[in-house]
Amino acid sequence: MSSSRGLATRAEELRGLLNRWLHEYHVLDEPSVDDAMYDRHYDELVELERAHPELVTPDSPTQRVGAPASEKFQKVRHLTSMGSLEKVTTDESLVKWAEDVQKRLDTDEPVAYVIEPKIDGLAINLTYENGLFTRGATRGDGEVGEDVTVNLRTIPSIPLRMLGDDVPALIEVRGEVYMPLSGFRELNERLIAEDKKPTPNPRNAAAGSLRQKNPAITASRPLSVWAYGVGAHDGAEFHTHWETLQWLKAHGFPINPFAERLESIDDVAKACREWERRRAELDYEIDGIVIKVDDYDQQSRLGALHSRPRWARAFKWAPMTATTRLNKIMIRVGRTGALNPWALLEPVEVGGVTISRATLHNEEDINRKDIREGDDVIVQRAGDVIPQIVGPAGAHRKGTKSFRMPTHCPLCNTEIVKPEGEAMHRCPNRACPSRGLESLINWVQAAADIDGVGEQAVRRFWELGLVRSLPELYRLTKEQLLELDGFGDISATNAVNSIEASKQIPFRRVLFGLNIPDVGWVTAQNLARHFGDVDRLANASQEEIMECEGIGPERAEAIAEWFADPDNRRLVEELRALGLRFESDPEDKPVEGPLTGSQYVITGTLDSMSREQARAALEALGAKVSDNVSKKTTGVFVGESPGSKVAKAQKAGVPLLAEDDLKALLQR
Repeated sequence: MSSSRGLATRAEELRGLLNRWLHEYHVLDEPSVDDAMYDRHYDELVELERAHPELVTPDSPTQRVGAPASEKFQKVRHLTSMGSLEKVTTDESLVKWAEDVQKRLDTDEPVAYVIEPKIDGLAINLTYENGLFTRGATRGDGEVGEDVTVNLRTIPSIPLRMLGDDVPALIEVRGEVYMPLSGFRELNERLIAEDKKPTPNPRNAAAGSLRQKNPAITASRPLSVWAYGVGAHDGAEFHTHWETLQWLKAHGFPINPFAERLESIDDVAKACREWERRRAELDYEIDGIVIKVDDYDQQSRLGALHSRPRWARAFKWAPMTATTRLNKIMIRVGRTGALNPWALLEPVEVGGVTISRATLHNEEDINRKDIREGDDVIVQRAGDVIPQIVGPAGAHRKGTKSFRMPTHCPLCNTEIVKPEGEAMHRCPNRACPSRGLESLINWVQAAADIDGVGEQAVRRFWELGLVRSLPELYRLTKEQLLELDGFGDISATNAVNSIEASKQIPFRRVLFGLNIPDVGWVTAQNLARHFGDVDRLANASQEEIMECEGIGPERAEAIAEWFADPDNRRLVEELRALGLRFESDPEDKPVEGPLTGSQYVITGTLDSMSREQARAALEALGAKVSDNVSKKTTGVFVGESPGSKVAKAQKAGVPLLAEDDLKALLQR
């Protein structure tokens, strides 16, 4: 192509292809070409425009980043105001609003509603002239915002030119810029690697990224946008909000796929409740549901009050973050010797729940977030389930110091070790009280699930020297219990009977309760199925143990070493002599059911049932319950004080589910 006309035609063809492919990738999530194909065409356009600058157009994909850094943002007045919404927080207030809508319309005509997730991001206004993106601004005070056009141009999901031939002469498109949770985590990892302070939440990250003076920095941030409406327009006609959303989608704008048109306020209320439960499934944060009367004629008749439309409401949920004082960082030594830090907080309400404790993963995570005792901190219910500390709320208080793990075990004073490649510190003393006490607690709460004997009772038995091992638990008598405060004839009888009944738990649960290193629920079940009885397992070599599903060299070595220890063999024989079961039964075989094909993980402590009960209920319906999170995981049920599986699920994009979700699943 030698003629200038031919070059211009090729440049136009390339722009059309690249813009279409960008739309398919970032908006439709249905790319029709691979990255290599896109890159080849993009590079060709770059070279073409470099050789012939006169061919450069504002809608060229090469111009998404190209403006110099700005010293300040200019003010810009919106053509039509961007009003804010009144909020409702209960079904009753939602119904009352709907009744007021019907009353003001003064007619029996039906009212339909459109609902959309309320994105926790930054509202923007995009102006298009003859289909070309010419200006973008923040909401500001609703009348005047900041001109951030050059930064908005860097966001791939914002079309630089609208799709279609029927473009209006002028239109304002309203939307919300946000940062996906996956992108937020990646951004913070990058900031930490660069020795920069991480951002506390995705909304702040999105707002800060959009208001960068250098658009190249904005371009490096994983921002996206949802379009939710229009402002001033010339050359387009709309009759309903639902029609507007479909028009925006057809012209290249991303609209939220969960937007929905509903015929009754009861359906709206039901959807709001459902989304409050499901919001942890999304890869972006929402803090409520936006509800709008669908018909524009009805909207016009309803009008507004103080720039707040009477025809729309935001159903807001309880905030999932709050600020409170971190009083102390505590350490609990687990049954494997791992030191687990947790935060003792000044009680604060988060998401309708009073929080006084929060999880802290390990020393590295604490110092990465720069969390210190005595500071005010931001607390968040991660995935709307578990409380965790996001980071400090402002400057550190005078005298606060960075956290350091203790050098010696708080229970036995043994020097702490940190194995190479691990994030956790550990007490290496196998005789540490944590091993015995925590193992006993784990046995009565999870492995054997003994009614009438809980954590507090076990702690008392331990402190009094009554029970320091599993065999001693099974030799406990009614007479011994009657000597303790809090135990009467009935409660003592019930406790002894429950301990006796727990001898019938299946072999897989016994294996789990023995506290064998790296043997969780799933591994214990796989071992029970594979070997059938404890004698075959105890005499198996490391190579033979590796033949069991899900067991690699390191875990197999740890299991073989445990059974090679004479003290552990004596423990097994002592428990067998006391009547516990050490051979498999039909319960250890997988079943077929309505959940066959699904795979779940359970972490933390559940309120209404033990983890073993939850596991048994899921497996009875055909589900597989695993110890490890992977891309095959259907969901992770999260209880109180969960472990690192939550972070792994978030990184893998696996849904975090609450205990209520588990109950609902089992009921269905």
